[in-house]
Amino acid sequence: MSTLRSSLIIVAFLVPVAASAQSKPDGSLPELTEATVKSSLDSESQPVRFWAPDQAREEPTPLLVFLHSWSGDYRQDNSKWQAQAVKRGWIYLHPNFRGVNQTPKACGSKWARQDILDAVDFAMAKFNVDPKRIYLAGTSGGGHMAMLMAGHHPDRFSAVSAWVGISDLAAWYTFHLKDGQPQRYARMILASLGGAPGSNRSIDADYKDRSPIHHLHRAVDLPLQICAGINDGHTGSVPITHSLDAFNVIARAHKDEVISDAIISSLSQRHPVKSSKPSDADELSAFGRSIVFQKTSEPCSVVIFEGGHEGLPDPACDWLSVQTRSVVVTP
Repeated sequence: MSTLRSSLIIVAFLVPVAASAQSKPDGSLPELTEATVKSSLDSESQPVRFWAPDQAREEPTPLLVFLHSWSGDYRQDNSKWQAQAVKRGWIYLHPNFRGVNQTPKACGSKWARQDILDAVDFAMAKFNVDPKRIYLAGTSGGGHMAMLMAGHHPDRFSAVSAWVGISDLAAWYTFHLKDGQPQRYARMILASLGGAPGSNRSIDADYKDRSPIHHLHRAVDLPLQICAGINDGHTGSVPITHSLDAFNVIARAHKDEVISDAIISSLSQRHPVKSSKPSDADELSAFGRSIVFQKTSEPCSVVIFEGGHEGLPDPACDWLSVQTRSVVVTP
């Protein structure tokens, strides 16, 4: 598949934080440079932080776009993901997409989605980005946005790795009610979407627009890795049904076997916490964790691992590193 890139965005630099070519002698990470990118939808400026290896201006270089979580913004410490980019010689891009999910233009809105695309365009204008290796990843709220971008814009990325992400905002809103009253995350959804699911047609349409589960059928040709810790939803905030249901959307689009309701129900029960050290029998070496369940509908896969509400940068970037797929762009 191919895509057209939007017209070149206007970039205004802030005072940069010094960036070096690689890890410092003491092993610490190079600092990120900060810039602003003007939205091509509403002209609002969004900050972005990035790092690039020395060769990125001359040689085709992979780009890792990492998305901040639900309650964070571009200043969030995601240094473990940056470390992966530095180690591998990839460009690292940490965009803002309207910040914390508690305003109408945040929480997966069309403006937030365009902020990510504009940030990618910024990186492509500044560096020699390899169009076959434009990678997107995120955890939790970033996993939600990663899957949402995969569904809305499957041609803009070479591969996507989504961890413990929310795939259905209406279902997640309901999960965060207690005695019928909205708790923290449900209140943030209300602030973003203006009402509860079922309030009116317009609000329901907005829930649908911002929920990956309604769009992932378009991502049938996009390498997509969906991962969740088995105890999330019990010790964490996002039930693993969000990952399993997201996978099933793609499996149905492929006319492949889906994960059955019985399996989903069994996996969704609270499981005893085990040691993170896997046995020889159930180890998936790339994860370094026991794997509870995995299923593939090429080129998409879902992995439920021994753990909770977390992302694992090493296996994510190991998987991304072997994915290549052309992304056609035009100025």
